[in-house]
Amino acid sequence: MPLALGTTAGCSLRGTVRVPGDKSISHRSLLFGAIADGTTTIEGLLPAEDPLSTAACLRAMGVDVSPIEAGQTVTVQGVGLDGFQEPESVLDCGNSGTTMRLMLGLLAGRAGRHFVLTGDDSLRRRPMKRVGGPLAEMGATIAGRSGGNLAPLAIQGQTLHGATIRTPVASAQVKSAILLAALTAQSPTTVIEPVQSRDHSERMLRAFGAELSVGGPSNTEVTVTPGQRLRGQAVVVPGDISSAAFWLVAGAITPGADLTVENVGLNPSRTGILDVLKQMGARIEVLNQRDVAGEPVGDLRVTHGPLKAFEIGADLIPRLVDEIPVLAVAACCAEGVSRVSGAEELRVKETDRLAVMARQLGAMGARIEEFADGMAIQGGVQLHGAEVDSETDHRVAMSLAVAAQIATGATQLHRPEAAAVSYPEFWSDLERLQA
Repeated sequence: MPLALGTTAGCSLRGTVRVPGDKSISHRSLLFGAIADGTTTIEGLLPAEDPLSTAACLRAMGVDVSPIEAGQTVTVQGVGLDGFQEPESVLDCGNSGTTMRLMLGLLAGRAGRHFVLTGDDSLRRRPMKRVGGPLAEMGATIAGRSGGNLAPLAIQGQTLHGATIRTPVASAQVKSAILLAALTAQSPTTVIEPVQSRDHSERMLRAFGAELSVGGPSNTEVTVTPGQRLRGQAVVVPGDISSAAFWLVAGAITPGADLTVENVGLNPSRTGILDVLKQMGARIEVLNQRDVAGEPVGDLRVTHGPLKAFEIGADLIPRLVDEIPVLAVAACCAEGVSRVSGAEELRVKETDRLAVMARQLGAMGARIEEFADGMAIQGGVQLHGAEVDSETDHRVAMSLAVAAQIATGATQLHRPEAAAVSYPEFWSDLERLQA
């Protein structure tokens, strides 16, 4: 059933909103809690489909994870570094690439045990060799379709050895999978990235007691020395800046808007969205800055104002890869031509996000030129209502909702339920902020 958007002409956005818990930190708190000794408690865990997939996989291997419900503290009874049971059935990762890629690293070193990972139609088309290849350098045995690139993937647990691994792309998922495998390897492992990706795994592994060091130029080299047992922790998950991005852009482009997004994680490896909006001249204030469980947190206030075009290159992509779809919407409202390059990673997300955003915004009148690794977006173009489709991608669904906010006429969004993957309350929050 399509959702009607933009039917309240001239409606602005005002008020305060709390976005769901950070998806990256939610996944990691479950996974690290599972392999720790003792109990891990998690406040603010994102109760959306992707973390639920991670929890379900852990339960299938004998880990006690309490029910995940909005507003409830989640407890994980850790089974230690080598306590996973061989599951009776295939482990279903749903639509979650993070679940599948981090599970590959988590399970590769479980010597003598066998695991099979699968997912939905979309996930079974996403490339996994980028994780399986580096893990093979440590002695992992992973088989799958298309030469081990596509799920279902079979993992025959092995005794792993340490290695120095250079990753061709800066990917927190690839890095984290290697770090998880390194915890049970026989000697130290070093991961070297071309540029630093988000560092939630490094921060949290240290907090759980792993022996981990970060160095090299621009903190691109991470070394794990095995032998330390992890200990259960109390984790507080901040709001997800990737979810906050929809309100930041919506507030910046909607006439009369004044929004405050509370309790947002401001980890420097994730704040590229703030750098780009500042480059555009957006009116954003950071309020009430504080530190929560090793992660910087603050409130973000945004008000409407004129914007100018942005330039995003490969060096910035790892810090805002998930925010490109909604920034494409912002670019339509800016003065000048905005350019994105070095973003070929977006073609292997839940959808080919470069193609999908060019196609769907194009239906609303946007002028977008698509390239192999990015796009050029003509600003100052008035968008109009149209029939658009999330194409089952949560970030596309919410980005199109932001576009409909400033388009003339009504927009019909097909498959809006995709937003629940990372932000189950998005539509009710939008309705409330419009009121």
